[in-house]
Amino acid sequence: MEYVDESRVHVFLMCGFLESGKSEFLAQTMDMDYFKIKGTTVLILCEEGEVEFDQDLLKRTNTVMVTTEPEKITPSWLQAIDNAYHPQRVIFECNGMYPVSKMESMVVPEGWGLVQKICTVDASTFDLYLANMKSLFNDMVTNAEMVVFNRCTEDMPLAAYRRSVKVVSPSAEIIFESEEGEIENIFDEQMPYDLDAPVVQIEDMDYGIWYIDMIDNPDRYDGKVVEFQGKILKPRRLASDEFIVGRMAMTCCADDMAFLGFACEYDKAAELKEKSWVKVTATVSNEYWPDYNGEGPVLHAVSVEKTKAPKEEIINFV
Repeated sequence: MEYVDESRVHVFLMCGFLESGKSEFLAQTMDMDYFKIKGTTVLILCEEGEVEFDQDLLKRTNTVMVTTEPEKITPSWLQAIDNAYHPQRVIFECNGMYPVSKMESMVVPEGWGLVQKICTVDASTFDLYLANMKSLFNDMVTNAEMVVFNRCTEDMPLAAYRRSVKVVSPSAEIIFESEEGEIENIFDEQMPYDLDAPVVQIEDMDYGIWYIDMIDNPDRYDGKVVEFQGKILKPRRLASDEFIVGRMAMTCCADDMAFLGFACEYDKAAELKEKSWVKVTATVSNEYWPDYNGEGPVLHAVSVEKTKAPKEEIINFV
């Protein structure tokens, strides 16, 4: 299934573990004016939750509800749905114990296109699920446009929860909700480095926090001079005065690693060796970069010095 905005049938994936609030979120969203359409919506439930959809809501929103097991969803089954209901929109409420990536890779009828993936999370049980089912959670939030943490309290480490998502899906919009509504202004936390220093020095243990904050708040760092240690990558697509510098991060397990780095321009980049460790001092500029598909932090190196690999090469986000 491909992401296609201009498709005949718009497909939405609603994912999350059991009792994470998927059905409640969907019911509220379906009844909002901006989400209403003239055509038929087919809601495919892949697990039975505690919240039942109100029949009046289904009728009012011209929604047909179908219940099945994810293993039974085949191309011919989906084609039968298309033939029977001629939907304008299809919503999958995914089974939390079934990899969402398998749902994303389904062969769907011609004209169907995935337009949005949303994940709900019960913050009160998040630590437990993250400790025991991290691979399933990462599968849910990968490529998600929105991740909604509900049942939050302000004493929870919400900033750490946010980083757990951002390392897997940097572009995801993350929302925290308590029983009273959305929790705001929770990320004005004190950074473990001095943002007002002439040179902002990033220690090895703080790279993960800095990386996420740079991605989320590039304007905060625009014009700042930073100093940090990283490994060099030199993809062939880059110009002779460009390289990527960053660190490896474990996103799920030892076999699931990601390189988290930033584009860097340096007039002596051609002299640098691939995979060598360096200490970089650079000015940050929020500007267009092809790999970002838009604007993002680009480093303009003032100096690049060879250095030894740190004791812990793999970063974390705590």
